[in-house]
Amino acid sequence: MNTLIARSLVQSVMAKEAFAQESSEQIIELAKIMITTFRSGGKLLIFGNGGSAADAQHMAAEFVNRYLLNRPPLPAIALNTDTSIITSIGNDFSFNQIFSKQVSALGKPGDLALGITTSGSSANVLKALKKAKELKLYTAALTGGTKKEHLELKALCDLVLNVPSDATPHIQETHIWVEHLLCEMVEKEMFGESSPS
Repeated sequence: MNTLIARSLVQSVMAKEAFAQESSEQIIELAKIMITTFRSGGKLLIFGNGGSAADAQHMAAEFVNRYLLNRPPLPAIALNTDTSIITSIGNDFSFNQIFSKQVSALGKPGDLALGITTSGSSANVLKALKKAKELKLYTAALTGGTKKEHLELKALCDLVLNVPSDATPHIQETHIWVEHLLCEMVEKEMFGESSPS
Protein backbone atom coordinates (compact mmCIF):
# COMPACT_ATOMS: atom_id res chain seq x y z
CA MET A 1 0.00 0.00 0.00
CA ASN A 2 2.89 2.39 0.68
CA THR A 3 4.14 1.71 -2.85
CA LEU A 4 0.69 2.48 -4.24
CA ILE A 5 0.56 5.77 -2.31
CA ALA A 6 3.99 6.81 -3.58
CA ARG A 7 3.27 5.81 -7.18
CA SER A 8 -0.12 7.53 -7.25
CA LEU A 9 1.33 10.73 -5.83
CA VAL A 10 4.17 10.82 -8.35
CA GLN A 11 1.84 10.18 -11.29
CA SER A 12 -0.62 12.82 -10.11
CA VAL A 13 2.13 15.43 -9.76
CA MET A 14 3.52 14.48 -13.19
CA ALA A 15 0.13 15.02 -14.81
CA LYS A 16 -0.20 18.46 -13.23
CA GLU A 17 3.35 19.45 -14.17
CA ALA A 18 2.89 18.35 -17.79
CA PHE A 19 -0.40 20.22 -18.01
CA ALA A 20 1.07 23.39 -16.51
CA GLN A 21 4.02 23.29 -18.91
CA GLU A 22 1.81 22.77 -21.97
CA SER A 23 -1.14 24.98 -21.04
CA SER A 24 -0.02 27.83 -18.79
CA GLU A 25 -0.89 30.43 -21.45
CA GLN A 26 -4.33 28.87 -21.99
CA ILE A 27 -4.96 28.85 -18.23
CA ILE A 28 -4.16 32.57 -18.06
CA GLU A 29 -6.32 33.22 -21.11
CA LEU A 30 -9.30 31.40 -19.56
CA ALA A 31 -8.86 33.34 -16.30
CA LYS A 32 -8.90 36.61 -18.28
CA ILE A 33 -12.04 35.53 -20.16
CA MET A 34 -13.74 34.71 -16.83
CA ILE A 35 -12.79 38.14 -15.47
CA THR A 36 -14.10 39.89 -18.59
CA THR A 37 -17.31 37.85 -18.41
CA PHE A 38 -17.98 38.73 -14.77
CA ARG A 39 -17.01 42.40 -15.14
CA SER A 40 -19.32 42.84 -18.13
CA GLY A 41 -22.32 41.34 -16.32
CA GLY A 42 -22.11 37.90 -17.88
CA LYS A 43 -22.31 34.56 -16.11
CA LEU A 44 -20.43 31.26 -16.14
CA LEU A 45 -22.34 28.11 -17.12
CA ILE A 46 -20.45 24.94 -16.16
CA PHE A 47 -21.42 21.34 -16.95
CA GLY A 48 -20.12 17.77 -17.01
CA ASN A 49 -20.96 14.17 -16.09
CA GLY A 50 -19.96 12.06 -13.09
CA GLY A 51 -16.75 13.38 -11.52
CA SER A 52 -16.87 16.31 -13.94
CA ALA A 53 -20.38 17.12 -12.69
CA ALA A 54 -18.98 17.24 -9.16
CA ASP A 55 -16.24 19.57 -10.42
CA ALA A 56 -18.81 21.86 -12.08
CA GLN A 57 -20.83 22.06 -8.87
CA HIS A 58 -17.71 22.62 -6.78
CA MET A 59 -16.45 25.40 -9.07
CA ALA A 60 -19.82 27.16 -9.15
CA ALA A 61 -19.89 27.13 -5.33
CA GLU A 62 -16.41 28.69 -5.15
CA PHE A 63 -17.48 31.57 -7.41
CA VAL A 64 -20.93 32.20 -5.93
CA ASN A 65 -19.81 31.94 -2.30
CA ARG A 66 -16.05 32.45 -1.96
CA TYR A 67 -12.75 30.77 -2.69
CA LEU A 68 -10.16 32.46 -0.45
CA LEU A 69 -11.57 35.96 -0.16
CA ASN A 70 -14.75 37.32 1.36
CA ARG A 71 -16.04 39.29 -1.62
CA PRO A 72 -19.22 39.88 -3.66
CA PRO A 73 -20.72 36.73 -5.20
CA LEU A 74 -19.88 35.97 -8.85
CA PRO A 75 -22.56 34.47 -11.13
CA ALA A 76 -21.80 30.83 -11.89
CA ILE A 77 -24.29 28.01 -12.46
CA ALA A 78 -23.59 24.26 -12.59
CA LEU A 79 -26.09 22.85 -15.11
CA ASN A 80 -25.90 19.32 -13.66
CA THR A 81 -27.42 20.14 -10.25
CA ASP A 82 -31.17 20.46 -10.91
CA THR A 83 -32.47 16.89 -10.90
CA SER A 84 -36.00 17.90 -11.93
CA ILE A 85 -34.74 19.65 -15.07
CA ILE A 86 -32.27 16.86 -15.88
CA THR A 87 -34.75 14.01 -15.45
CA SER A 88 -37.51 15.91 -17.25
CA ILE A 89 -35.34 16.52 -20.32
CA GLY A 90 -33.87 13.02 -20.15
CA ASN A 91 -37.32 11.43 -19.94
CA ASP A 92 -39.14 13.60 -22.48
CA PHE A 93 -36.33 14.08 -24.98
CA SER A 94 -32.82 12.65 -24.49
CA PHE A 95 -30.02 12.57 -21.95
CA ASN A 96 -27.90 14.14 -24.70
CA GLN A 97 -29.97 17.33 -24.39
CA ILE A 98 -29.84 17.85 -20.61
CA PHE A 99 -27.25 20.62 -20.89
CA SER A 100 -28.03 22.10 -24.32
CA LYS A 101 -31.64 22.88 -23.37
CA GLN A 102 -30.42 24.69 -20.26
CA VAL A 103 -27.89 26.63 -22.32
CA SER A 104 -30.75 27.64 -24.63
CA ALA A 105 -32.81 28.80 -21.65
CA LEU A 106 -30.08 30.56 -19.66
CA GLY A 107 -27.27 31.49 -22.03
CA LYS A 108 -26.79 34.83 -23.75
CA PRO A 109 -23.98 36.58 -25.61
CA GLY A 110 -21.39 37.70 -23.09
CA ASP A 111 -21.72 34.52 -21.03
CA LEU A 112 -19.07 31.80 -20.81
CA ALA A 113 -19.90 28.11 -21.27
CA LEU A 114 -17.35 25.75 -19.71
CA GLY A 115 -17.71 22.05 -20.52
CA ILE A 116 -15.77 19.51 -18.47
CA THR A 117 -15.25 16.14 -20.15
CA THR A 118 -12.42 13.82 -19.20
CA SER A 119 -12.77 11.87 -22.45
CA GLY A 120 -13.43 14.86 -24.66
CA SER A 121 -16.33 13.02 -26.29
CA SER A 122 -19.29 13.27 -23.89
CA ALA A 123 -22.24 13.72 -26.26
CA ASN A 124 -24.28 15.95 -23.96
CA VAL A 125 -21.31 18.23 -23.27
CA LEU A 126 -20.53 18.54 -26.99
CA LYS A 127 -24.17 19.29 -27.77
CA ALA A 128 -24.26 22.01 -25.12
CA LEU A 129 -21.05 23.59 -26.42
CA LYS A 130 -22.50 23.54 -29.94
CA LYS A 131 -25.63 25.33 -28.71
CA ALA A 132 -23.52 27.82 -26.76
CA LYS A 133 -21.48 28.60 -29.87
CA GLU A 134 -24.68 29.11 -31.88
CA LEU A 135 -25.91 31.56 -29.23
CA LYS A 136 -22.56 33.40 -29.35
CA LEU A 137 -21.35 32.51 -25.87
CA TYR A 138 -17.62 32.14 -25.35
CA THR A 139 -16.95 28.39 -25.25
CA ALA A 140 -14.21 26.57 -23.34
CA ALA A 141 -13.52 23.00 -22.27
CA LEU A 142 -11.39 21.02 -19.84
CA THR A 143 -10.44 17.59 -21.14
CA GLY A 144 -7.62 15.04 -21.16
CA GLY A 145 -5.73 12.42 -23.13
CA THR A 146 -2.51 11.92 -25.06
CA LYS A 147 -3.76 9.93 -28.04
CA LYS A 148 -6.91 11.91 -28.89
CA GLU A 149 -7.01 15.01 -31.06
CA HIS A 150 -10.46 16.08 -29.79
CA LEU A 151 -11.30 17.46 -33.24
CA GLU A 152 -15.04 17.86 -32.59
CA LEU A 153 -14.43 19.47 -29.20
CA LYS A 154 -11.87 21.89 -30.63
CA ALA A 155 -14.26 22.85 -33.44
CA LEU A 156 -16.89 23.83 -30.87
CA CYS A 157 -14.61 25.71 -28.48
CA ASP A 158 -12.80 29.01 -28.45
CA LEU A 159 -10.36 27.47 -25.97
CA VAL A 160 -9.54 23.87 -24.98
CA LEU A 161 -7.35 22.98 -21.99
CA ASN A 162 -6.13 19.40 -22.29
CA VAL A 163 -4.41 17.39 -19.54
CA PRO A 164 -1.80 15.22 -21.33
CA SER A 165 -2.55 12.00 -19.45
CA ASP A 166 -4.50 8.84 -20.22
CA ALA A 167 -5.24 8.09 -16.56
CA THR A 168 -8.76 9.31 -15.77
CA PRO A 169 -8.08 9.83 -12.03
CA HIS A 170 -5.05 12.02 -12.74
CA ILE A 171 -6.94 14.01 -15.39
CA GLN A 172 -9.69 14.66 -12.85
CA GLU A 173 -7.18 15.57 -10.13
CA THR A 174 -5.59 18.04 -12.52
CA HIS A 175 -8.98 19.48 -13.43
CA ILE A 176 -9.83 20.28 -9.82
CA TRP A 177 -6.36 21.80 -9.38
CA VAL A 178 -6.80 24.14 -12.35
CA GLU A 179 -10.38 24.95 -11.33
CA HIS A 180 -9.11 26.10 -7.94
CA LEU A 181 -6.28 28.00 -9.64
CA LEU A 182 -8.74 29.79 -11.93
CA CYS A 183 -10.87 30.78 -8.93
CA GLU A 184 -7.82 32.20 -7.19
CA MET A 185 -6.64 34.10 -10.27
CA VAL A 186 -10.08 35.62 -10.81
CA GLU A 187 -10.47 36.61 -7.15
CA LYS A 188 -7.05 38.24 -6.92
CA GLU A 189 -7.46 40.17 -10.17
CA MET A 190 -10.98 41.36 -9.38
CA PHE A 191 -10.75 41.94 -5.64
CA GLY A 192 -7.08 42.13 -4.70
CA GLU A 193 -5.06 40.10 -2.26
CA SER A 194 -7.30 40.68 0.75
CA SER A 195 -11.01 40.71 1.41
CA PRO A 196 -12.82 43.96 0.61
CA SER A 197 -14.00 45.92 3.65
